[in-house]
Amino acid sequence: MTFETFRNGNFESIAPSDEAIEIRGAVQPAVAEQSPSDVADVRIALTRNSRATSVTALNQILADAMTLRDLYKKHHWQTSGPTFYQLHLLFDQHYEEQVTLIDAIAERIQTLGGTAIAMAADVAVTTMLTLPPMDREEPPQQLARLADAHESVLYYVRAAARRAAELGDDGTNDLLVSQVIRTNEKQAWFVRQQSQGNRG
Repeated sequence: MTFETFRNGNFESIAPSDEAIEIRGAVQPAVAEQSPSDVADVRIALTRNSRATSVTALNQILADAMTLRDLYKKHHWQTSGPTFYQLHLLFDQHYEEQVTLIDAIAERIQTLGGTAIAMAADVAVTTMLTLPPMDREEPPQQLARLADAHESVLYYVRAAARRAAELGDDGTNDLLVSQVIRTNEKQAWFVRQQSQGNRG
């Protein structure tokens, strides 16, 4: 979008140009839409119902993983105290590992013919995890919140993995067991170890 600026230097007088307004108001060509609850026809030897069931579960797991990722980044930025440096590094490492999981989950959703949720607003209304306050929390509260989040994720993912196996969706089961469960178990273990050193 282009902007017009006025000579008086007042930021309040910055406005979109007429050209930008015309572009924004233009009629966009119609495109086919697919909601996260729909699955397209793909030929991967799984029934439509099996794929739809897995996509629903995976979108829930995706929303929770994105929330957990953002929780780690929030705590990375806001941690403090004597253990600041080690928590700062740990939170950032766990953030990166959640990013890797998120990509793998979203790619599996696409493989099944689904549509992965992506926007923060959609994640916020979908996640089962308790959203943190905007305020900074002390390290013991940060670690307790992360431990609770990992346990919630693991409860749901274990059930989803069993359901995928029942449906014959080996790819989803393998992703959930070998990547999502193992990563969250390992991160939960590290968080627990740090919690023992941050009890106040």
